[in-house]
This record gives sequence, structure tokens and C-alpha cells, in this order.
Amino acid sequence: MSELRHDFPVQSTKDIYQGRVLALRVDEVVMPGGHVAVREVFEHPGAVAIAALDAEDRLMMLHQYRHPVRRRLWELPAGLLDVAGEEPVETARRELAEEAGIAAAQWSVLLDMVASPGFSDEAVRVYLARGITEVGRPELGDDEEADLVTRWVPLPAAVRMALSGALVNAVAVAGVLAAHAVAGAPSAARPVDVPWPDRPTRFAGRAR
Repeated sequence: MSELRHDFPVQSTKDIYQGRVLALRVDEVVMPGGHVAVREVFEHPGAVAIAALDAEDRLMMLHQYRHPVRRRLWELPAGLLDVAGEEPVETARRELAEEAGIAAAQWSVLLDMVASPGFSDEAVRVYLARGITEVGRPELGDDEEADLVTRWVPLPAAVRMALSGALVNAVAVAGVLAAHAVAGAPSAARPVDVPWPDRPTRFAGRAR
């Protein structure tokens, strides 16, 4: 089979909406056959999530309300890359302290994910964090975070949550299963400074 090398040039683009955490644009893209197709794209600032494991291999999980699905979900600590100039691992450190009240001494990259590449450039880097210490959780304001609950969940129980459907957040499911996969092989995780080619940049560029 011959390798296809069409580069899908964008013939035109139109901004539809820009909000606090996403933007919507419409691109007209030249397809391999020469016709032009319309593609709607949600731009996203990118995000990080943290699979934090304590000395007993318990995973820090959060129970948090998510309005689009109208219910509380079990998730990993996570946050948007919405601070200009902040490295992703520093965002992860900050979010882990703010949401869970803990810090970690050892950090590595567990996963890089593109959540919905059919219509969004959202990408998430999931870190593995070990060497946990308590630092205390600050006041979380009066939005959804004020209702946030934290819990240490044994890793095998978290895996069962993923497989039973009790855990449906895509990043959390992937992070739990990956953490389980590398639990016996910690060298499988990558250094925190490995390149992240899919990290979104267009939404952040709008704010400059």
C-alpha cells in the first residue's frame, strides 16, 4: 500500500466564538480528492492530570460535579494550562496542592492524550507522582470546587471502578489503567521534560 502524503491545507478559517476555556472556529480544508470540506474545531488551552500514588499504592481521586453531564464524577486531580509561561509540570504541582492538598517528590510522564481529535485540539498530559506529603488544601472558593471531595483509593479498586463503569472520565480511566500497568515497572514512565508535540498553542495565542 502506498503511503498517503496529502497535507490537508486550510483554504480559509473563521472564528465563531471565544470563551474563557475554549474557542470555536470553522476551517475549510482541502481534501485529497481536491474538494473542500468544512471542519468545526474547538480550540482548548490544554490540560494536565496527576496519578498520585502514596506509599501504599493508593491513588488520590476526586469526586466533583461536572455541569455538562449534570452529575458528580470520580476524577484525577487536573487543571488547565491557563497560566502564561508556566511549564506543564509546574501546573500539575500547583493543581495537586490546590485540589488535593498534597505534594510529590518524584514526577514522571505517564501518558499524553488527545481527547477528541475529531473536533478538538484538546491534549492532556498525565503525570505519575510519587513520594507524597501532605501540604494542606486551601479554600476552594464557592464554585464547583467548594463541593469537591478527595479520597485515597487502592489502585486495584480504581481499576475495578474503570472496568465496571463507575469511573467514566476519559482521562481518569486512562490514567488509572496506565498507573496500574507501570506499577511494577516504574522505569516505563518518561522524564517530565520529554517533548509534547500535541500540546495546543492556538487558544493560548489568542490571549496574547
